[in-house]
Amino acid sequence: MAMTATADRAHADPHHIGVVIEHPGPAPKRIVTAYGFWVFLLSDIVMFSCFFAAYAVLADQTAGGPKGSEIFDQRNVAIETVCLLLSSFTCGMASIAADVRNRFWFYLGMAVTCVLGLIFLAIEFREFADLVARGYGPSRSAFLTSFFSLVGCHGLHVSAGVLWLLTMMAQVFAKGFRADVLRRMMCFALFWHALDIVWVGVFSVVYLLGSGT
Repeated sequence: MAMTATADRAHADPHHIGVVIEHPGPAPKRIVTAYGFWVFLLSDIVMFSCFFAAYAVLADQTAGGPKGSEIFDQRNVAIETVCLLLSSFTCGMASIAADVRNRFWFYLGMAVTCVLGLIFLAIEFREFADLVARGYGPSRSAFLTSFFSLVGCHGLHVSAGVLWLLTMMAQVFAKGFRADVLRRMMCFALFWHALDIVWVGVFSVVYLLGSGT
C-alpha cells in the first residue's frame, strides 16, 4: 500500500523528491538508425576500395590508347576539388545551424553546398562528354573502363547527395528542426563528408599520380 501511495504521488507530482520518472523516447530508434547508417557507409567504403584496386591494376592497360597524362585537365580537376572541399565546410556550417535551430544559416549553408555540388557535377559531366566525343569512352581500354567506373560511381553518389540535400531543406521547411529531421541531417552530413574523403583519394590516385605517368 505504501508503495502504491508513493507511485500515485509521483504521477501526481513529477517533481516529487527522490522519484525518477522515465519517459519512453526514441533512443532505441536513434541507436538502430545510427548503427545502420554506419554499416551503410562502411559498405560504401568497401565498394570504393574495390574500384580503387581495379583501377590500380588496370591503370597501365591502355591497349594503345591514351594514358592519363594525355587526357586529364588538371585545371578542371583543381576546380572540382576546391568546390567539393568548400562544400564540406558549408555542409558543416549548415549542420551547426541545424543544431542551434537557426533557419537562415541552415538554408544558406545548404544552398551553397548544393551550388558547389552542382558545379562539381557539371565539370565532371563535361569531362566525360569530351572524352567520349574524342573516342576515349569506357570501351576504349581497360584503363578507361576503370577510370569511368571509379570516377563515375563517385559522381553518382554526389548526385544522390544533392537530391538528399534538397530533401532535407524541404523537410526542415515543412517540419522544422524535429528530432527525426535532425537525425537525418546528421546522416546526410556524414554521407557528404565521406564523399569528400573518397574524392581526395580519387584526386590523389587517379589525377595526381596518373598525370605523372
